[in-house]
Formats: sequence, structure tokens, C-alpha cells
Amino acid sequence: MVRMARPGTDSPSSEGGISAVTAADSPATRPAPPADGLRTGEPPRGAGRPPRRRLFGDRVGSIEVLAVLLILLVLFRGPIASLISDARLQTWTTVFVSVMVQAMPFLVFGVALSAVIAVFVPRSFWAKALPKHPALAVPVASAAGVVLPGCECGSVPIAGSLIRRGVTPAAALAFLLAAPAINPIVLTATAVAFPRNPEMVVGRGVASLIVAMVMGWLWLRLGRADWIKLPHRPDLDDLSRGRAFWAAVRHDVMHAGGFLVLGAMAAATINVIVPEVWLQRLADEPVLSVIALALLAVLLSICSEADAFVAASLSQFSLTSRLVFLVVGPMVDLKLISMQAGTFGRRFALRFAPATLAIAVLVAVAVGGVLL
Repeated sequence: MVRMARPGTDSPSSEGGISAVTAADSPATRPAPPADGLRTGEPPRGAGRPPRRRLFGDRVGSIEVLAVLLILLVLFRGPIASLISDARLQTWTTVFVSVMVQAMPFLVFGVALSAVIAVFVPRSFWAKALPKHPALAVPVASAAGVVLPGCECGSVPIAGSLIRRGVTPAAALAFLLAAPAINPIVLTATAVAFPRNPEMVVGRGVASLIVAMVMGWLWLRLGRADWIKLPHRPDLDDLSRGRAFWAAVRHDVMHAGGFLVLGAMAAATINVIVPEVWLQRLADEPVLSVIALALLAVLLSICSEADAFVAASLSQFSLTSRLVFLVVGPMVDLKLISMQAGTFGRRFALRFAPATLAIAVLVAVAVGGVLL
């Protein structure tokens, strides 16, 4: 509304007697209405209503994938049943399930211990527990594997957690190699499997400890920090200890478990493809028998708690060849290489696994020649 100046008063405007208030109310200076056409002060459209939920969400999760797989299994149960009845596929399934059943409990144990190290053990503990000099920390970390009952599947996440907590990689890798082979459960199983050859227990423990220390010192000499690329773990510092523990467990189980499945599938495939006749022919050749059992240990991917009984069943081979099988298996096999690639990176696995295999074969042959 335009106000006119009263007669006898001073007009704020020299022309037309229009007040200065008018300029403030003009359309040019009036604030623009909201973009949705509502007046100022009115609630936005749809306020107070519950948000609409999409039918399938923004992403397809594991629950949806599992549901689809179950539906497909029901729909195609006839063809799937006929495929499973094949003898080779049954062998593949048996080997795959056995590897998973053997390895999964120890993987969970190792992941839980890794989470305990990451959440509850302060970094200052490792500075006090291990010698400051890396060369001296390697044998101490190798000997520490005696107190940890478990297999190679559990040692991988533990070694990764030790590196995260500031332990020198050489010591952590020495622990990774020694723990699955010299712990009390493995040595006891070896004694039970070879009741007439107690020297096999001593040979396995000594050879495995030597290989672990040699690889640790070799990493100090030739290893590079950029070869190890640990996967990103959620930040645990801002969480309570309980929530941080379960977050670390979930992350490591999902990450390491996936590579364990790949390794178990590869081991099952090799078991089906490699004929047993080949092993019978190789047993008569001393050098070839050593190489054959070393490669067999890599391919079979048997848990270190059970590999002694498999080695005992290979009676056509010499004790030295079977010692090579027992030393190589817990340090280099398909599932372990796969897990190492997932935990430390492919560049690490491509260098560390072949070097470990060569050192393990040489040391096991030397120890076998002395003790056996």
C-alpha cells in the first residue's frame, strides 16, 4: 500500500510524495517465494509423513543374493542332483568341505586373537616384549609360535594385526611361518601319526623354526615396505572396546574367509585332476619324490593339525620326503597363498611364497639328512 505524505510535513521523497517505506515493499525488493511455491512459515510438502521406502533399497545385499540362490536351488534341484551324483564332483565336494571344516575354526580363533591384539593390547607392549633390534626380534617371534595353538589360517590375520601394531614385518612374518608348525597341537599330532619315528617330531620342529628365522632375516635384508599393502580396516579408535572388537572380527572374517574359500576350491580341483598313479611312479626317485611331495603339500592345502596323518599314509615315500611335506605344507599352500595375497597384497605373495617354498625344501632336506 502506497502512503502519501501528509500536508505540512516534510516529504521523505522529493517527487510524488512516496514514502521510503514503499521502496522496501516494492516487488523488486520483496523476497522471492520458496522454490516449491509455498509461503514462508508453512511446513514443507509431505512433512510429518513417513518417508517412502524403496522395494529393493539402493543396493542388493547378501540377504537378497542368498534368497535368489535358494530359489534357484529349489527350481533346478533336479539337474543339480544329477550333477552332484557324479563321482568326481563328489570327490571335489568332499575335499572342499573337509578343507573348510578343518580351517574355519582356526581362522575364527586367529581372527578373534587378532582383534584382541588390535583393541586390547597397547602398542607399548610389543616394544617391551620384543628386542629393539629387528635381527634379534626375528628368533624371539619365531619361538613365540610355540605358545599359540592353531594353524596357518589363523596365523595370517594375527601377523597382519602385529604389523598394524608396530611390530617389524620381519618378526611378524617369522611368527606367521613358525606358529602353525611348532605349536603343541601340531607336534603332538605328528608324534601320534609317527609312533615309531619320534625323530620326525624333532625334525619338523627344528626345520620349521630354522625356515621361519631364515625368512625373517631374509626379509630384513631384501624386503621392501611397499610390498606389504594391508587392507583398509575401519577406524577403531573412536569406538568403545566392545564395538571395536566386533568390528575388527567382522572385517577380518569376511576378508580372510573369502580368500580361504578360493584356496579351498583350488585345492579341491587339484585333488580331482592329479592322478594317484603319478605319485606311485615318483616315489622311487629320491630327488623327484622330494619335489613331488613339496608340490603336493602346496596343492592339497591340508590344515597343519591334520597333515601328519596324510604324510604317514604316504608310506611309499622316504621319511625325508615326508618331512619336506610336513615343513612346506603349513608355510606354503594354495589357501595360504590366497590369504596372504588378500592380507598383505599380491606383490607380497608373489615374492614371499616362492622364496619360502625354496628355503623350506632345502632346510627340510638338510635336517632330514642329519636326523633321519
